[in-house]
Amino acid sequence: MNAVPTTNPLRDKRDKRLPRIAGPSGLVIFGVTGDLARKKLMPAVYDLANRGLLPPGFSLVGFARRDWAHQDFSKQVHDAVREHARTPFRESTWRQLAEGFRFVSGDFSDDDAFDRLADTVRELDEKQGTGGNHAFYLSIPPAFFDDVCKQLARSGLADPEDENQWRRVVIEKPFGHDLESARELNETVEAIFPADSIFRIDHYLGKETVQNILALRFANQMFEPVWHAHYVDHVQITMAEDIGIEGRAGYYDGIGAARDVIQNHLLQLLALVAMEEPVSFDPADLRAEKEKVLSAVRLPQDLSLHTARGQYAAGWAGGNPVSGFLDEEDIPDDSTTETYAAVRLDIDTRRWAGVPFYLRTGKRLGRRVTEVAIVFKRAPHLPFESTATEELGENALVIRVQPDEGVTLRFGSKVPGTSMEVRDVTMDFGYGYSFTEESPEAYERLILDVLLGDPPLFPRHEEVELSWQILDPIEQFWANNGAPEQYPSGGWGPESADAMLARDGRSWRRP
Repeated sequence: MNAVPTTNPLRDKRDKRLPRIAGPSGLVIFGVTGDLARKKLMPAVYDLANRGLLPPGFSLVGFARRDWAHQDFSKQVHDAVREHARTPFRESTWRQLAEGFRFVSGDFSDDDAFDRLADTVRELDEKQGTGGNHAFYLSIPPAFFDDVCKQLARSGLADPEDENQWRRVVIEKPFGHDLESARELNETVEAIFPADSIFRIDHYLGKETVQNILALRFANQMFEPVWHAHYVDHVQITMAEDIGIEGRAGYYDGIGAARDVIQNHLLQLLALVAMEEPVSFDPADLRAEKEKVLSAVRLPQDLSLHTARGQYAAGWAGGNPVSGFLDEEDIPDDSTTETYAAVRLDIDTRRWAGVPFYLRTGKRLGRRVTEVAIVFKRAPHLPFESTATEELGENALVIRVQPDEGVTLRFGSKVPGTSMEVRDVTMDFGYGYSFTEESPEAYERLILDVLLGDPPLFPRHEEVELSWQILDPIEQFWANNGAPEQYPSGGWGPESADAMLARDGRSWRRP
């Protein structure tokens, strides 16, 4: 007689809708007094706990030069959570989470401080049950990465005590300021931590809509046939901000818009849009396809014609008068740091041959928006009177990353009436209207991925170095060719950016 199975194999398959919950673990934040920790990291930790995605004994350790006791740190976290958390404040969640709070005071070169940190981690393993699993978040300037990594190695914090434990390091962008510094940084970190324990955070890759690019492309048969040079005229990738440098002169001057945004955020978006279908969504397969795209990127032959840069001048923002970049506090009068950057890139693959990718980013522009626009070629023959299509533009698929996440499809439709008149219309998909689930904040997703050891959204050093190989020649060209063009605050950038597209017979989309 055949044995009757005691379980239903279909029922035993894991429901993919179930949340992924981190196992025993803790997080150590270096630079815990900074804006990133206060506005993003600590609230994200609380929101994860509030959603039930952290283990009951999760620990959070702050490391900084402040002379704080554990309860002082707890108050700082409390205030940050109250001000910036996205989920409701629950006393039960807070009490459980706060039991794992610790603070270590010290300098990055202080051996005693790191020895105290090692003692603190061991104490948490014993009292909180963190199991020897700890992630070290370097929310600090890259100049200090070397000191911290060497201290983590010296104190034994970088090395798990047995093969069932893990230690991971999280690095915030910028990953260097050029190719040479990026390579030095990678060598420093990879000398201490194995490659699969290094998580380079690009928070844009944690945004729901960015991840939806993969779903849009590879889960829908209707898009694949037109996703190449036969039908696509060009692609525009835009990240516009309506604010200025917001008192960040010390960081921003000398960095500029291209290093701050194009090298990481926008080139990652380009790679996701242009990549071939991966064998799977395994991290290695995803990275392989992105690296192929970045290695195939070709710069314009004449950078003077196909790049543009600018600095915001005085103007208006939100109905209020604002000063220009050179009038900002601590910005030198002769600064050549750009607050706007635009560039044309081409991709030498069969899929994208002849299709230009236009990337732009800027501060103090007309509105805050990030989007990817796939602009299609015009129909080869229009059997209409010329007056019937005066208001007909090019078809476009627009992926809105922020602030109103979704997808818009623009196409031509007949205007109601007795005559044949065609006009552009749009179909909209918005996350807020289509799903009842609230999208997690980017840092929630990324911190959880670190704790789970799930790295598909984190670029490896090969991607970082390929991105710098693209940007370095542009930066060198700009450094040898005068100052950026001034553009009024509240507008859409310098005239040279419009001229750049006009030379190709195109124009920027108005988001």
